[in-house]
Amino acid sequence: MSATSHRTAGRPREFDIDTALDEAIVVFTERGYHGTSIADLKAAMGLTAGSIYKAFQDKKSIFLAAFDRYKQVRNALLEAELAPLTTGRDKVRGMLRFYAAAACGETGRRGCLAIGAAVELTLFDADVDGRVAATQTRTLEQIRGFIRDGQADGSISSDVDVDTAALAVMAFLQGIRIVGKTSPKPAATHAAADALLRILD
Repeated sequence: MSATSHRTAGRPREFDIDTALDEAIVVFTERGYHGTSIADLKAAMGLTAGSIYKAFQDKKSIFLAAFDRYKQVRNALLEAELAPLTTGRDKVRGMLRFYAAAACGETGRRGCLAIGAAVELTLFDADVDGRVAATQTRTLEQIRGFIRDGQADGSISSDVDVDTAALAVMAFLQGIRIVGKTSPKPAATHAAADALLRILD
């Protein structure tokens, strides 16, 4: 995403786009799309209305850019977490624990921008619906791949139905972020993740 989209050619960038979007993510996640105003975004992003509208067409375009940035950052963090793991089972466990950890503390209370978008906007906005669907499809296919890898390396039972187990894992990943709104203890969310892992036995 570039801050030059709506600027005069050759004009120097006035702010760091990723930093600004990171602040917008916090506001949209805490308040929801409809509960967030341009004034809220101006204050959080440290920008004037003029600067915002030089980089973005409207509030929706800020939200879409924030959504893309959110997924980029979260995916990179998850990939780094999973990179050292070798077996399919360990990768499923790593993913479960990554989401279980995110459900705790300030991050847990704030919630997940993607889940918030799914609940608030997908029925009414085709652009958001497309992004949410693509995100869920990517995650589900990633889980399926880990389960297949685990069956190939012997860490997951060959009797496990890949599609059923993947959907169960996916449901946990989404659900635990909602549970995070109630400030669960890390020990509880990690124990729940380990309990779900037993479906792969």
